[in-house]
Amino acid sequence: MIAARAVILAAGTSSRVGRQKLLMEFHGRPLIEYSIAAARAWKPLVVAGPQVAGYLSGRSDVTVLRNDAPELGMAHSLSLANRALPQAGAIIVLLGDKPLVGAALLESVLRAPAEADLAYPMRDGIPGHPVRLSTRARRYIDDLPPGDTLRWLRDRAGLRQWAIPTEDDGAFFDVDTVEAFDI
Repeated sequence: MIAARAVILAAGTSSRVGRQKLLMEFHGRPLIEYSIAAARAWKPLVVAGPQVAGYLSGRSDVTVLRNDAPELGMAHSLSLANRALPQAGAIIVLLGDKPLVGAALLESVLRAPAEADLAYPMRDGIPGHPVRLSTRARRYIDDLPPGDTLRWLRDRAGLRQWAIPTEDDGAFFDVDTVEAFDI
């Protein structure tokens, strides 16, 4: 297994769905369970809003870091995780609403060359998730602008990127609407 620590971002407000989507059932189990299962081998740290943190409370297969300000977006959640983990070493960042991401996709991203500061799947010029961030890239997490994007890190001069060509739909499919639960 490739060394890294998994970070699952699960503090979103689910505004398009109208309730906490990560606790809604997707093909028989809560949506958040898919990301946890995929990341299990990398000791996942789940940055969760209050409802998801409550659901995960007391579990031994994850470490939960509660984000009481989910409205500040993905960058804030990632910053909380970055500060909570030892600064040395890579992290692999997953999103809690991407149920088709599997351990094999994580492995392929983690196998990117060690000199890559950011590694991520790519298809037809579109970057996907999960994203591996090196120790060097992690130094810039607190500089991310507010909101829901890692694009700023991908565009930062001086950080070496490694795009991994893939046809794996898991890298691109997410559950953002009620209709997506039926797929």
